[in-house]
Amino acid sequence: MQDMFLVEGFYVETVEGLIFTVKGHLHPPGSVIAYLRYLPHPQGERVRGGVRYRRVYSFEEQYRVLEEGYPQYLAYDEVLDQVVQRVPLRSVVKVYDPREGAVELSRRRGRLPPLMEDALDFLELLSAKSGVKLSDLGISGSILVDMTTESSDIDVVVYGLESCYAVHEALRELLDKEEEGVAKLRSEDLRKLYRAREAVVPFEVFADQEARKTIQGRFRGREFFVRYVKKPEEVDERYGDRTYRTVGVAKIKARVIDSSDSIFTPCVYKVSDVKFLEGVEVERLVEVASFRGRFCEQAVEGDLILARGKVEAVTSKSTGESYYRLLLGGSSEDFMVRV
Repeated sequence: MQDMFLVEGFYVETVEGLIFTVKGHLHPPGSVIAYLRYLPHPQGERVRGGVRYRRVYSFEEQYRVLEEGYPQYLAYDEVLDQVVQRVPLRSVVKVYDPREGAVELSRRRGRLPPLMEDALDFLELLSAKSGVKLSDLGISGSILVDMTTESSDIDVVVYGLESCYAVHEALRELLDKEEEGVAKLRSEDLRKLYRAREAVVPFEVFADQEARKTIQGRFRGREFFVRYVKKPEEVDERYGDRTYRTVGVAKIKARVIDSSDSIFTPCVYKVSDVKFLEGVEVERLVEVASFRGRFCEQAVEGDLILARGKVEAVTSKSTGESYYRLLLGGSSEDFMVRV
């Protein structure tokens, strides 16, 4: 299998039956950086095609499972300066494309179980309200790979800058008005989310953050999450254009000066007036970034934030110029909140 369009929202399945979710846009030649999500297991809680699968949640568990049973999917990456979960394309037997998943739902209309009918109706609602073609929308998560349970949510992916902005605005209006089956998350939803994420900030702070977001909510009582992803041609970086070197861990206070990329996965916040409160200190830390959807829409331009994460030196291969960023999501202790 040769290099192809593989970005956030896609899944790949290996020869061993492991199912990984693709992360970001930057991938080494001949491989894809992806996180383990499901693996065959006799006591697994999900069943597909007569085979039981277990979902793997935390990074720690993902790495442990791979180290013990499938070390070929772990490798040190010189560009990223860390051990990453990496799937060689030669080991991929199936690619799950969210856009094709949406097409398949449409093709099976009238013969779908209730969860999938609701997912299709939600996609069509977003398309109608935003004017975005269905071909720029996709269905991801457990629905895409046929690993659903009674409590599964609806994971939507939107591809392309203009489509993302249009859907984001349409969804904001639907959530504000709470109409056509769309509703904001309730207090009990936020408490469940708080426990699931093992958040390190007080619940009141967490709830205030999450309640403001327009990337999540309920549709006909089912939880949904929308991921906004740039198309590869809209990303101004290719694998190897820059190197990333781990410097250490830090807790900072900073002012957000640009949040225009906060809705996307990966998300980026440009910051200034950075003060180091704990950990390593560096000059020219200019952005806070994350590959985790949970850190989208955490702040807007003008907000003062507290954040904890990994400090990385980012160096351009072509110019040699460097700056620093704070990367969130690699540890359960990472956070970002408005103050």
